Amino acid sequence: MTETLRVAVIGAGRMGADHIQRLSKRIHGAEVAAVVDVDLARAQAAIEGIPGAVALADADEALNNGDVNAVLIATPGFLHEDILLKALAKDIPILCEKPLTPDAESAWKIVEAEEKLGHKRIQVGFMRRFDAEYAALGQVIRDQELGELLMLHHQHRNPTTPAGFTNEMLINDSVVHEFDAIRYFTGEEITSVQVRLGKATKNAPAGQHDPQHVLVETESGVLADVEIYVNAKFGYEVATQASFEDGIVSIGGDKGPYTRSAGRWGGNVTPGFEERFGAAYDVEIQSWVDAALRGEIGGPTAWDGYATAACCEAGVEAQKNGEKVAVKLNAKPALYS
Repeated sequence: MTETLRVAVIGAGRMGADHIQRLSKRIHGAEVAAVVDVDLARAQAAIEGIPGAVALADADEALNNGDVNAVLIATPGFLHEDILLKALAKDIPILCEKPLTPDAESAWKIVEAEEKLGHKRIQVGFMRRFDAEYAALGQVIRDQELGELLMLHHQHRNPTTPAGFTNEMLINDSVVHEFDAIRYFTGEEITSVQVRLGKATKNAPAGQHDPQHVLVETESGVLADVEIYVNAKFGYEVATQASFEDGIVSIGGDKGPYTRSAGRWGGNVTPGFEERFGAAYDVEIQSWVDAALRGEIGGPTAWDGYATAACCEAGVEAQKNGEKVAVKLNAKPALYS
């Protein structure tokens, strides 16, 4: 394998621009070779100060650029399938931001294409797995130091949502992270999803019911619930409480010093996901680069992307009918076992 990844970043929006700075300033073993965006001016702005990087308006140009030997996909999810298939045909390392694709059917096509390749090339960007607190809780679960894991309670709160953030996006763009976290913590597939719609905040835009309560069950019967509240106003808070046979473990919540002064007390809540999970993104991308240089992947697989897409489909159906909906999965290929 090469000693340096020459990465084409596809998409120079909020997430792509963040990764471009990360790759060029904090990640070892990788360089930004190209940035692709339909807005060429935005791509050109993104490579400013990065020696040797080129700005392009078409992903094909980047994939056919002989200086590129890896790709990081940070476009909207509906554009992922085509880019993924073309990158797999090049047999180069791929980091794909979530979702793998927007639906289980197209995600399965990606799984099948990678299986035909005969080895894993795709790492999916579920960055929470690389967060120090998530890793610590995962270790407690695996070591069984508090006995068996029985239940998981998740809170996912955003200060507000951008224009056009639909009811379905509460599941597809937000709870997708909890679906992956539940699978990561338990090491099991999710078998059913139910969504309950209770009293809604006045701060939710038209057509969006916020907050929602998502109920999940895994193969062994571990129960999990998610409070998804995307117009909570007070900040960005992602927290989990795990109930064991012999104890309780909580992660997330308020950050920074907890101060008592002048008759008041309190700490800080992060304003957005970049601040809350910035360090996790750094660890995630470094893990991808290190693994790619060995000819491997360093995190969630295409199967994980497919399985969470199936969970999201069940969740959106459950939003609409209020019933418990079974998660439908194809047989897991040997490549991911």
